[in-house]
Amino acid sequence: MQMPRARPRPGGRFVLAQCPIGSAQPPLELRARLPGSADRKCTNRYGNGLCTRKIDRLFYSLFFPGLIVCGALCVCLVIALWGLRLLLQRKKKSVSASKNGKNQMVIAFFHPYCNAGGGGERVLWCALRTLQKKYPEAVYVVYTGDVNVSGQQILEGAFRRFNIRLTRPVQFVFLKKRYLVEDSHYPHFTLLGQSLGSIFLGWEALMQCVPDVYIDSMGYAFTLPLFKYIGGCQVGSYVHYPTISTDMLSVVKNQNVGFNNAAFITKNPFLSKVKLIYYYLFAFFYGLVGSCSDVVMVNSSWTLNHILSLWKSGNCTNIVYPPCDVQTFLDIPLHEKKMTPGHILVSIGQFRPEKNHPLQIRAFAKLLDKKVAESPSSLKLVLIGGCRNKDDELRVNQLRRLSEDLGVQENVEFKINIPFDELKNYLSEATIGLHTMWNEHFGIGVVECMAAGTIILAHNSGGPKLDIVVPHEGDVTGFLAESEEGYAETMAHILSLSAERRLQIRKNARESIKRFSDQEFEVTFLSSVEKLFK
Repeated sequence: MQMPRARPRPGGRFVLAQCPIGSAQPPLELRARLPGSADRKCTNRYGNGLCTRKIDRLFYSLFFPGLIVCGALCVCLVIALWGLRLLLQRKKKSVSASKNGKNQMVIAFFHPYCNAGGGGERVLWCALRTLQKKYPEAVYVVYTGDVNVSGQQILEGAFRRFNIRLTRPVQFVFLKKRYLVEDSHYPHFTLLGQSLGSIFLGWEALMQCVPDVYIDSMGYAFTLPLFKYIGGCQVGSYVHYPTISTDMLSVVKNQNVGFNNAAFITKNPFLSKVKLIYYYLFAFFYGLVGSCSDVVMVNSSWTLNHILSLWKSGNCTNIVYPPCDVQTFLDIPLHEKKMTPGHILVSIGQFRPEKNHPLQIRAFAKLLDKKVAESPSSLKLVLIGGCRNKDDELRVNQLRRLSEDLGVQENVEFKINIPFDELKNYLSEATIGLHTMWNEHFGIGVVECMAAGTIILAHNSGGPKLDIVVPHEGDVTGFLAESEEGYAETMAHILSLSAERRLQIRKNARESIKRFSDQEFEVTFLSSVEKLFK
């Protein structure tokens, strides 16, 4: 038997609800209204509202204490950093005090690979020589990771490779954690890993010596805020090549294969999008740290465009073309008779992946297949460059194997870390100078080849295209190419030219590269860094 029970209707009247006799639970309509039921289970509109109010009260009760704690931690961090800065300032004063009691300005260059033989190192030594002439009383420091050699050996190497001898002493601060910026240390997320590693390497440098003026001459922009805000230094940077560029973003966006964009990523749309997001985030932070620089110097028009886009520092950015030992190579007579029969093709550049030496060897193999101008045995390709570490040595071995696979090993030679005089001799004998790096930031080797009288064949991009291999008074100064076939055809064209035409191109090239001399570098460099010494 069932007993009737009143039940509300939408109009406000009540109806009887049936409730079984002996049932242990009241009907659902009644249970929803019993005291305490909303606390046990929030399954209706009243209970959900109650739960939401409780969560809101919990959030507001924790928000303000959490905000206070975060604020307190930030204040503690600022106080700690300020205290550290004051400590470093005292340390700086004790280091810069001279024998007569006066403080000497300390000028430091951050160049972990200063003992390498590339164009960036030549910029370093020329910059040091220029500042020593202008500020002879200052103390000069170079942060380097070349712990396996002495300071004297580094200076002797600079003279042997670049014909540069400094007039004043230089103190070397040897850094033991250079492995933190090695690309081999980060098989994935290499840009991020090297940049974060440079912060720790910069910290090691700062703890050993606190300068008045800090100049990053190798492109480690993430060290700039460290020296400016913690070390209290005036900071400047000479940018050879932006760590990331809009060209790199376009390569990933268009899913093109490159040395920094593996094929397995280009074939996967999801991985390509993830990498593109990673690149955009990295570019944002790269621009943020780069904007900390008080003075920015770039080595070419190509680099200038990218740095202005990323760092937003147009008011303190100038083009300072890297110093090329133009005069030394201009001493080579253009009409000098070749001491060896046939033609020599030379390549100058460190054995790094972006230099794309395999393209040179493959194009040279295609040239030999064409059998133009003379017999293939009379053509020789000489690759001249520096090896910084075991990775570079491994790349040279891979290039040797490539020459063997293509059957041109008898016509290809490798000259590693050779003295300057030997380099000059090879350039004096060469007919063609090869350059194959895509978007080379500048190309000191390109300028040296042109000054020595070789006919340059460079990549149709970057600095060579915009600044170097440009017409002089409307006439040709060199040639540009991109693909293997393009390089092979252009080399064949150069070799087919008459001796008189090649001589005219050499003369045009020599006249055009005088703007890249050491003297021009000294003038533009001093005018750019003047702000750091005020």
